[in-house]
Amino acid sequence: MNLPDLQSYRSNFINKGVQLPLPIVAGTENGLLHQLPPPPCGKTGWPWDEQAAPTIYDNRINWPKLTIVTPSYNQAGFLEQTIRAVLLQNYPNLEYIIIDGGSTDQSKQIIEKYAPWLSYYQSEKDNGQSNAINQGFSLSSGRYHAWINSDDYYLKGVFHKVLNKFMSTNADFIYGYGNDYNVVSGKTTTTRVLPFIDYFIKIPSLVQPSTFWSAAIHEPVWEELHCSLDFELWLRLVKGHSRALIKEPLSVANVHEQAKTHSPKMKAQWEADHQKIWAADAHGTVYEWKKIVFLNRIRIRLYKVFGYYS
Repeated sequence: MNLPDLQSYRSNFINKGVQLPLPIVAGTENGLLHQLPPPPCGKTGWPWDEQAAPTIYDNRINWPKLTIVTPSYNQAGFLEQTIRAVLLQNYPNLEYIIIDGGSTDQSKQIIEKYAPWLSYYQSEKDNGQSNAINQGFSLSSGRYHAWINSDDYYLKGVFHKVLNKFMSTNADFIYGYGNDYNVVSGKTTTTRVLPFIDYFIKIPSLVQPSTFWSAAIHEPVWEELHCSLDFELWLRLVKGHSRALIKEPLSVANVHEQAKTHSPKMKAQWEADHQKIWAADAHGTVYEWKKIVFLNRIRIRLYKVFGYYS
């Protein structure tokens, strides 16, 4: 497994003239809703004409810096929703970075529309989603990290809940439930997550956009992976570190035919990633994984019997 050196990415940005640390996107007393560009015609509700109440952030608290990275490529139909759902959290100490891979749709124009409220953005060819994520975090100066893909978005008030959880628990990793919104049927389903313990860490169960972690435990994404990059990262990043679960949805994933998680065209790529992950010496054998899968099925049944999912 060859992981990139984020310091080399950081140096490349500095050589291009990027000034570090990046500027902060600070919430205002009345929030950003009426400062941002107006939403597209007909778009209402969160995060279009609603915002998280700025008053939820006690100004007596020194809120830690939160870095959010959005990797983006040709998702103009969803990207504005993603951006607004980050900015309209009105978090008082936000570092927001968008790394777009040189989109050929309207993504660049959308990003530029919100440029005054971004800490940094670029739109140029990169080496895919994993590379974009690593580039983004190489610029980070936040105490806490998360990434949100350009077809997902955060629910209202999530940053307040998550940062309060970090401060009250001193956990290294915070995670929650997630919603899937089917853009064709209009139906929403909720994915509930079991307590994430080390023994079952090899079971893909976390909802990626509902995860946040301390910069102190951050590691690069493995850039050879195209689909299972988040799962493989959790194998390295979460094990042995303290964590806390928020038992409610923190994010929404838009389910559409181009999404990696739901596209039949990506089946072979998922399998290729799977083979790479279990061929990596650090993650054990396929036999061990199958054993854990079997025991996890028993665990899920027990949780259901005792009403965890009720």
